[in-house]
Amino acid sequence: MKSINRTLLAIASLAMLSCQKNKTENSEDLVKLSREKALAASTWETVLDQSTFASYTAFEAAWNYLYPWGSDHNGSARMYGSSTDHNHIYLNSNVLTIKATRISWDEGSSPHDPWLPIRYHSGAIHAKEHVLINDQFPNWELKCDFQVPTVTGSWPAFWLTGVNSWPPESDIMEFKGSNVNWQNTFRTSSDVSSTLTTVSNAGSWHTYRVWITKVSATNVDIHYYIDGQWKGVHTGNFVGKPMYVIINMQMEGSSGSPGPTADTYLNARNIYIGRTREY
Repeated sequence: MKSINRTLLAIASLAMLSCQKNKTENSEDLVKLSREKALAASTWETVLDQSTFASYTAFEAAWNYLYPWGSDHNGSARMYGSSTDHNHIYLNSNVLTIKATRISWDEGSSPHDPWLPIRYHSGAIHAKEHVLINDQFPNWELKCDFQVPTVTGSWPAFWLTGVNSWPPESDIMEFKGSNVNWQNTFRTSSDVSSTLTTVSNAGSWHTYRVWITKVSATNVDIHYYIDGQWKGVHTGNFVGKPMYVIINMQMEGSSGSPGPTADTYLNARNIYIGRTREY
């Protein structure tokens, strides 16, 4: 009888171990399945890429000329460019060039603070697609290669700014008349984070990149890079706030004066904007 009881107990124990093993395996399978579903639910997609610099047709399908608000801003350059005017914005072999030219006549002053007199004609462009960090698009990457001028009075920039308000603002590439790149995050006019990097031979090609990721219901982390090297992370309350993507060559203002008398050039290539989409 004891032998039978021991046999029954052994069988019951094996059954219990088998059941526990099955539960463990099922649990691991559920975790794995959950991870796979999470990955499947998040899809990476390209919003805009280097093909938009391949031709004027492709360019004008993805980009608008001038600033979103017009031709003038916070420097002494007035922006020009259109489908028929490529004197200051032009394409060649997948490279976008913006040229700033000194003028000798009076064109009045910029209507924007600090209301500088117009001394240059230059160019600005902004993407038709806005950057919007939210639950559906929680991660964004923007990058571009640039050859920048660093002469006093030259003020090239690759940046994001609010569509409906200012701030938000994120400056991915900004040179102010020297070889120091400014990567700034404006939360208010006085609440600003800045990462400054001296760029050796800034007139050669360098890659400027930002990775923006949603970290809470209101905030994002903004990771800044140059040539693949991480330079810093800033936080901003940018969730749900659409932003323009702008490339421009402003002059003087924060970059000092007097600016150059010779033509000044900003070159850009390999533009890329991508994001994750949550379903």
